[in-house]
Amino acid sequence: MESLGDILRRISVRNISKTTNGGGVTLPDNEPAVDLCHQCNGSGWVTRRVHIGHPEFGQAIPCTCQQTEDTTTRLASLRRYSNLGALSRISFATTNLDGPLPDAASQKLFRESAALAAQFADDPQGWLVLTGPSASGKTHLAVAIANRCIERNQTTFFIVAADLLDHLRATYSPDNPVSYDELFEQVRNVPVLVLDDLGMASATPWAQEKLFQVINHRYNNSLPTVVTVRGPLQRLDENLRTRLENSDGVAKVLQLGNFNSRLAMGIGEVRPEMLERMTFDNFDTRGGANATPQDQESLDRAMHTAQTFAADPEGWLLFNGPRGCGKTHLAVAIAGERLRQGSQVFFAFVPTLLDHLRATFSPDSPIGYDELFEQLNSVPLLVLDDLGAESSTAWAEEKLYQIVVHRHEIRLPTVITTASTIDELEDTKSRIASRLVDGMVVDWQPITAPNYRDQRRRG
Repeated sequence: MESLGDILRRISVRNISKTTNGGGVTLPDNEPAVDLCHQCNGSGWVTRRVHIGHPEFGQAIPCTCQQTEDTTTRLASLRRYSNLGALSRISFATTNLDGPLPDAASQKLFRESAALAAQFADDPQGWLVLTGPSASGKTHLAVAIANRCIERNQTTFFIVAADLLDHLRATYSPDNPVSYDELFEQVRNVPVLVLDDLGMASATPWAQEKLFQVINHRYNNSLPTVVTVRGPLQRLDENLRTRLENSDGVAKVLQLGNFNSRLAMGIGEVRPEMLERMTFDNFDTRGGANATPQDQESLDRAMHTAQTFAADPEGWLLFNGPRGCGKTHLAVAIAGERLRQGSQVFFAFVPTLLDHLRATFSPDSPIGYDELFEQLNSVPLLVLDDLGAESSTAWAEEKLYQIVVHRHEIRLPTVITTASTIDELEDTKSRIASRLVDGMVVDWQPITAPNYRDQRRRG
């Protein structure tokens, strides 16, 4: 793909981009010179001279010179300007609506996102932010939006965030024919901007500052913008994130794909054999030969509570009881039902989870600590299996407490299983226990049935 400098130079001589001399220029390859429009200076759009605060302040509108171009010429000009290159072949018509990821939850998210992206492309208003793991289809939908906008005769520009920063740095060179101000203003004010892979380019303070200037300008002026971010938004610089989140309705955030499906450490997903083996249909509420009527009643009550929770998760659900009584079975059954409904689930055996959190500090780890920790804090349903079985270190206690506090405060659905009683948790994990005894959030479901696995072994 051409550099942005080459694009701008070519655009300037083809009556698409602005230039500094205001007159005719000589085209390469012996093409004839052209005269630039005196109103837009060749950019193709203008802004109204209105006071700050006016609804149209800073918004670009097509210049009258564009009305003289025939449709074919106009589209060709827009495509040359767009920086899409070979990506011009991508459209919503050629998009596989199941998306690139294999799991049902990710496919459902992609279908929903594709429909909303197409609506945005037909009438670009505000911002559209596409998040998700690598190879989840974010760039594909962003490019499809850009091509649809071009088909609708809208000036659109596509660029990867890291490339933008490279081009901005290059403008400081005295040999660069494109000035910093020229490039910066072009990106800030283009009618539709598609900024790809924003999370890859925000490492240095200079990069954060430049990106924030672009994003803040377009945000304040409500210029239609599409942004793709690899991973959760929480990984971005706070100044950038506040503009991309949809707290005031300017930006709409769409997630493509379950982050768990791309976690290279292999944690968070429920193994298929567990989903097949542990369902509500094959949960035995009889509790084995040694179960009393009270034991059977606790199993029956726990199963019906789990089914209700799985249908519409709200608050927290905690199963406690002796090992082998069916706690994990019910937790997996809930996870399976939510996955079938297209929701996201993070399932973790607590001791193993803490091992993975420790491993993220290794320089060789494919996943950063912040990424994994944010998954635990934000996933729609978190299942923590066998709380209390982990090594009771100060570090482990602190990490678990942070997760519990965050999800408790924002009431994110969570399922916990533990073999410990509330008294035992208060003795060993007093801070965590103080959250778990909140009856307004946590529904305790004690199971008194004996170890069913042990009974099967004896039989």
